[in-house]
Amino acid sequence: MNLDTISKLQAFCIIVNRGYASKVLKFAKKHGIMGGTVFLGVGTSKHNRFLNLLDLTDVHKEILLMLVDCETVEKSFMPIVEKFKFHKPNHGIAFTMPVNQIIGSHFYSETYCEKEVKSTMFKAIFTIVDKGKGEDVMTAATHAGSRGGTIINARGSGVHETSRVFNMDIAPEKEVVLILAKSEDADKIAETIVKELDIKKPGNGVVFIQDIDQTYGLH
Repeated sequence: MNLDTISKLQAFCIIVNRGYASKVLKFAKKHGIMGGTVFLGVGTSKHNRFLNLLDLTDVHKEILLMLVDCETVEKSFMPIVEKFKFHKPNHGIAFTMPVNQIIGSHFYSETYCEKEVKSTMFKAIFTIVDKGKGEDVMTAATHAGSRGGTIINARGSGVHETSRVFNMDIAPEKEVVLILAKSEDADKIAETIVKELDIKKPGNGVVFIQDIDQTYGLH
């Protein structure tokens, strides 16, 4: 892959209720997107009092991640938003993030991202913790003003996370918590997560923040 290609790609991410990701991907392919990967997750919403009373704040989600050239993103973003009614609450969220480097893909495009350099309105906060601590992350984020997020199941292996049983490395299951927040709130939310979960202690987790180029569906 040519290194120049890196600046031409974006990560196009869509979060929808369980069962809709395949429909979104099928529609996206009609607009030039070649494919994507679907992750399963749980969406949390702490600000709906009615759902809290019914204990229905956890909603099964699907996260569709696609690597797309900038020209295709521009052509497909709004058609997908309009087709699946992301302008209505609880229908889904779509956002794009710049890709700084990619390895292991045969993706190639001649188009460049020529966008005005400006501060972004939203940022994505990713927190990786041991399974079962995703809710603790969300609780900490809520203390800092977050209104919800998505917990994605994953697996991890590292010097601090593995144990040995019968001389075999055991990689514990992980949870990736994705929170979309206004840029001015992102640092406070991340700092609160780091403090309340003692993230700076080796093996307790990882937190990183990513700029978002455009987003739709956040209410």
